[in-house]
Amino acid sequence: MTALPTNLLSLLLFLAAWFLFNHLIDERNRALFEVSGLREAARISGEMLAYRDENDRTRTKALNHALSEINDLRRAVDSGGKRLFVKATCSTPRPDQTGSGSVADAGAAELATDARPDYFTLRDQLALSREMILGLQDHVRRICLR
Repeated sequence: MTALPTNLLSLLLFLAAWFLFNHLIDERNRALFEVSGLREAARISGEMLAYRDENDRTRTKALNHALSEINDLRRAVDSGGKRLFVKATCSTPRPDQTGSGSVADAGAAELATDARPDYFTLRDQLALSREMILGLQDHVRRICLR
């Protein structure tokens, strides 16, 4: 009769060990699944950062190129090598107008000297705005809509 409690105790210990082992296996599997998810999240984050950095480099390079061209134009205008013309037409004078000038005497319409800095400021701002908009569009396409 003493063998029955010993066998029962052995069976209970075996079942307890088996349940504990299954519990540890489940915990390990959950941890491995979580690690896998974290690795995937890290990979995706790395790709997004790489896209962001590439987009920033591309847009900065394009902006620097545009600003360089604007500065080249500014120097050429300042040195007199180029002129800034205004797209304009001169109307023919009416007979009731008095004055000694005529349309034939008029030269090409040119931007006034004091307006030139404003013109170049607007060109700089336009180049900056353009690259910012293109950069944001790229960011939305490559990062946000992913």
